[in-house]
Amino acid sequence: MPDLSFQIEKAEPERFSAAPTLLFKLRISNTVPGETVHSVALRCQIQLEATRRQYSTGDQSHLRDLFGVPERWSQTLKNMLWTHASIVAPAFEDTTVVDLPVPCTFDFNVAATKYFHGLTEGDVPLNFLFSGTVFYGDGEGSLQVAPIPWDKEARFRLPVKAWHEMMDIYYPNTAWLCLRRDVFERLHQYKVENAIPTWEQTFERILPVPEQTVKR
Repeated sequence: MPDLSFQIEKAEPERFSAAPTLLFKLRISNTVPGETVHSVALRCQIQLEATRRQYSTGDQSHLRDLFGVPERWSQTLKNMLWTHASIVAPAFEDTTVVDLPVPCTFDFNVAATKYFHGLTEGDVPLNFLFSGTVFYGDGEGSLQVAPIPWDKEARFRLPVKAWHEMMDIYYPNTAWLCLRRDVFERLHQYKVENAIPTWEQTFERILPVPEQTVKR
């Protein structure tokens, strides 16, 4: 029976996808020598281990909407479930590397988006928790099926710049905001009634102009 181990080697943006996606290079190894693994139906839960990194003063300011004031972070800063992902790995004997695609969103109502966007540098500690089914051949060539134990996991530190690079590919110089329908209708009516051509100009009309520092 295979004894599988998992390791995330690196992460990079998927440049040709219908939605923002990070590709995690996942190495799957079988510690039982000479055993053929026909396929692995793999499920993965990915957690943001927010408590396993340090935060600068700027990070704390950006993440205030998520965790509150820094004085309360000892109670509010907690690890979070980010997302789930799944793949089917092809046949291999000793080890193989597969792409684990993780779709992402730029919806600022989602806590994970607020968290990634609020960080400017460093890494994001992630924990991948694996489960699923492995299909393998026994010594007589018969197909066998076994579950993947729930204690299989892999930790990885995702560079913050990888997430920002991915979002810049799909939303260059752009942010995406989800509004309640009635709020959007009011905003749209204001835009039409005032003949404002773009949404950017609409918000600039509504928002107060920041005070400019006068040089003397």
